[in-house]
Amino acid sequence: MSRQNNPNRSSVRNDYKVLLPRRRHRRPALPRIQWPWFALGLILPVIAISVAVSGDETTGHPIAMTASIAGPASLEQGRVHRRLALPPAPEPEAWHEQADGDEQWVELRVRSGDSLATLMERQGVRSADWLALTRIANYGQQFNRLYPGDTMRIQLGEEGRLQGVYRPIDEHNSLLVQRDKNGALQPQLIAYDLERRIHHASGRIRSSLFFAGREAGLSDAMTMELANIFAWDIDFALDIREGDSFTMLYEAFYRDGERVRTGNVLAAEFNNRNRRFRAIRFTDPEGNTDYYTPEGNSVRREFIRTPVDFTRISSRFNPNRRHPILNRIRAHRGVDYAAPRGTPIKAAGDGRIIHRGPHGGYGNTIIIEHAGRYTTLYAHMNGFARGIGKGTRVRQGQVIGYVGDTGLATAPHLHYEFRVDGVHKDPLKVDLPSAKPLAADYHNEFRVTAEPLLAQLDVVHRTLVATQGD
Repeated sequence: MSRQNNPNRSSVRNDYKVLLPRRRHRRPALPRIQWPWFALGLILPVIAISVAVSGDETTGHPIAMTASIAGPASLEQGRVHRRLALPPAPEPEAWHEQADGDEQWVELRVRSGDSLATLMERQGVRSADWLALTRIANYGQQFNRLYPGDTMRIQLGEEGRLQGVYRPIDEHNSLLVQRDKNGALQPQLIAYDLERRIHHASGRIRSSLFFAGREAGLSDAMTMELANIFAWDIDFALDIREGDSFTMLYEAFYRDGERVRTGNVLAAEFNNRNRRFRAIRFTDPEGNTDYYTPEGNSVRREFIRTPVDFTRISSRFNPNRRHPILNRIRAHRGVDYAAPRGTPIKAAGDGRIIHRGPHGGYGNTIIIEHAGRYTTLYAHMNGFARGIGKGTRVRQGQVIGYVGDTGLATAPHLHYEFRVDGVHKDPLKVDLPSAKPLAADYHNEFRVTAEPLLAQLDVVHRTLVATQGD
């Protein structure tokens, strides 16, 4: 059975979701007869808030920081490390006011088309107050550069008087602006130390790699990173089968107990059609980082297996194929990847372009020479990438052109050829040369890094097998 006809073959695709904020709802005024209950309702949330802030360190918010006091704002160029006595943040989608004595905290989320003026005017903040934010020395630009999805919290006093603003800048810093006893707005840059944790994930493929990744708690970007690590050994468009499994260890960074981002994949294993592939991330003493097998060989190859994202293979390597246009036997010495017109085409390996332009029935074509022995050919291009010409040196994975149907072609596709010493080889079956292995001088350091990671992979994999079977 051919690969493209195998009913168990899984497709790889991305899903995208659009998250829309909920509308803000104001609570109706309470009848006078309910004022005693209203007063009691104000007291109980304050008690509950104080308990939640002191008792739940695992769900801390950037506002509830725990750090040492570094002195006044004038020290360390205005950077301070301190605990802020502010209420916990409301849910992101809940744009309602929270009572805190006689003042209020309001969370604002920037929407498309918003500016600082529209954000503040919706809350009734006086123009003199929000204009003063933009004039704060060294920090005013933080309030002029707003993008959809950004958040900030403002503290309101009587008659909409602005008392404070909390504005996250990046994962390490936030800006706190508070009104001092003289009525002036004073900025403080709050610095955060991120905590690095190692997470694990594992999954078994039932329908697609991305669906299995989501079930394992991975973002699509992390799943794609996993695929990129093993892309030299596994064709993730053709080789994936139901029952394949993966295990991985990766970094995650936290700020006050809240996860802010994921980091690098530290180690990974992929089991594909009874073949096991493992990779460990290692940085040598010279600062070079790559992924290696447990034996210290690079998982990379000098060539990637597939130079384009495609929907299907429309024609395989076949010396006896009948040409669809010429209607006669004409050897097909490459592979045709059907893809939409304009799909980027990537260089299969490092090399130098020796041809760029029309090439008979191939149409617009690029030929790249690699390390003397190897050449790759990319035909029927719709166009070439900018800055690409004869003699240009290109890197593996660099976009060199775009899918088209120039020359003798019936539909948009990439015709790709791989030659060794001038002899055509089947791109789907040729043994690709490996990249350079880890230098022998670094093997001891590599073992120190690899052994505990491999042991953790074994534990996670055994758990996966115990829960989901082989």
